[in-house]
Amino acid sequence: MRGLWTRFRSVFQLSYGQKIFLLTTVPLILAVAAISLVVANQSRQLSETEIRELETQLLEAKKEELKNYIALARTAIGAIYGNAAPDDEEAKLEVSQILSGMIYGQDGFFFVYDYDGTNLVSPRQTFLIGKNWIGLSDINGVPVVDEIIRIARSGGGYHNFDWPKPSTRETARIVVYTTALPDWKWAIGTGVYIDDVLKTVASAREKTEARIRETFLMIVMITIGALLSVTVFGLLLNLRERRLADGKLQALTERILDTQEEERGRVARELHDSISQILVGIRYTLELARRRVASGDERAKDNLDKGIDGLQGAIAEVRRISADLRPGVLDDLGLGPALKALVEEFSQRTGIKADFETVVFRNRLDKDAKIALYRVAQEALTNIERHAEASRVAIEVSGHRQGATMRIQDDGKGIAPQARNRGGLGLRNMQERMDQLRGSLRVLSSEDGTVIEASVPLSHMLPPEARGKPTNPRKTA
Repeated sequence: MRGLWTRFRSVFQLSYGQKIFLLTTVPLILAVAAISLVVANQSRQLSETEIRELETQLLEAKKEELKNYIALARTAIGAIYGNAAPDDEEAKLEVSQILSGMIYGQDGFFFVYDYDGTNLVSPRQTFLIGKNWIGLSDINGVPVVDEIIRIARSGGGYHNFDWPKPSTRETARIVVYTTALPDWKWAIGTGVYIDDVLKTVASAREKTEARIRETFLMIVMITIGALLSVTVFGLLLNLRERRLADGKLQALTERILDTQEEERGRVARELHDSISQILVGIRYTLELARRRVASGDERAKDNLDKGIDGLQGAIAEVRRISADLRPGVLDDLGLGPALKALVEEFSQRTGIKADFETVVFRNRLDKDAKIALYRVAQEALTNIERHAEASRVAIEVSGHRQGATMRIQDDGKGIAPQARNRGGLGLRNMQERMDQLRGSLRVLSSEDGTVIEASVPLSHMLPPEARGKPTNPRKTA
């Protein structure tokens, strides 16, 4: 099982570029999806509101039309009904004939039901006449006749239900308006089919959905274009970054090789100019002592003493070169003693007056920070010796809340602007050492001298060795 999981992870393990691509595209896709849903929802809500308003306006127009029809019918029968008694059968027959003749449009007509539910007038659907339709409902179970009579007896109003069209016999939605002739206990009304209104509303909804689909399709196309653009630009940027990285890697490799060659050359010169000459002198001295011993010359002892002194000088020179490569005092006692020894050796060798001061706590810097600051100081003193023509050098190392800072100042002729712009190998080495520690390097140079400030962050400061133990800020780092 564990091997299967390892194989699964190896198959689906993403490269750095793929992770960057996912980090770029996934939020874009999620944002576009959210925007699409919001736009579609808001568009649908807005369109639905407009469609409902349209439906309401159309239905209101139909209802006003029905009211006008009923008003015409009442006007047509008003004189007869107003002058007739409740049991005047002739007047009722005359009114029924008038209402039967009032047909309009393709499916418009008037109907009359008595309060018991018997149909009295239905000119376009004569099969209803003379029959009692109490309890009649439409195909959806909505009461028809009972509701018409109830509305009429309560003062009049509208009722919606599904009813066959006289012209086509197809069932459609109808809106009826009914009122009462209370003296005769009649419910009179008329209706209009609103299938045209429903078709208009359905068509508006279909158009709205089509527009939403088109908008969504446009958003998808724009998203695909954006993803393609991100992909193309990502590939181009990746290629560019790779070229830059390859160039930087090549430059760094060349710089490392140059540094190695320079260090090898320096060590070779040290060995040739000091150790080699000392050893050659010792060889000649020992050969002379051997000849004098063979001849019984008493001066052989002096030659042997001189050879021993030469060996002691060679040993001291080897120690000096070893200390330049990696001073043991840096690991044993810390940065302060190592810098102090470096400054004293520099002053003795060059004759330049050098001052050293430190105000950081003992062993508060980690190993990387100590090595980096020591190498920066070593590189700076080498540059001062070779190029600055200075008479005085001051080095100060101090600790603070942000970390630690080493300040190197000389009174030399400064760094030439062209050399500063080119960034010599020494300055580059110092900058790279500080970059590795996420620190900073400042170089301020003028005709009056140069100041180099190398700072390491607080993350390279170690906690105090012992709590409650007083510390002396003048101790070495």
